[in-house]
Amino acid sequence: MKAQSAAFLAKARGLLADAQKMLDVELAEAAGRTAYLAGFHAAQALIFETHDRVFKTHTGVRAEFARLVKGDATIDLDLRSFLGLAYQLKAIADHEAGPGAKVSEESARSALLTARRFVDHLEAIISSREPDAD
Repeated sequence: MKAQSAAFLAKARGLLADAQKMLDVELAEAAGRTAYLAGFHAAQALIFETHDRVFKTHTGVRAEFARLVKGDATIDLDLRSFLGLAYQLKAIADHEAGPGAKVSEESARSALLTARRFVDHLEAIISSREPDAD
């Protein structure tokens, strides 16, 4: 595994731990946002491992991840759609206001469960690849 990919995965693991702590003290919005960010960094790891490239925007990472996993039977639909769905939690937490603009504890817990599976699965994919012959 490339050093940058490993760094992205380490960041993702740290964010998963942070999201759990946030849920433990009933900070659902922060936990939902952080669960998304864990997935974002895991996706960056897969992208970097594949292309030696870092995408700078959330839109770019989500689009490139979708392109990379399109039709990949080893990645179930929940995992393929995770980034797009979880981004909605980040958007609510960061930008929305008013009635209904709140991330529920249930949504945050669900996002964190899926984020853990997402990070685990992408790490397994990356770890199973043949090292580059430099």
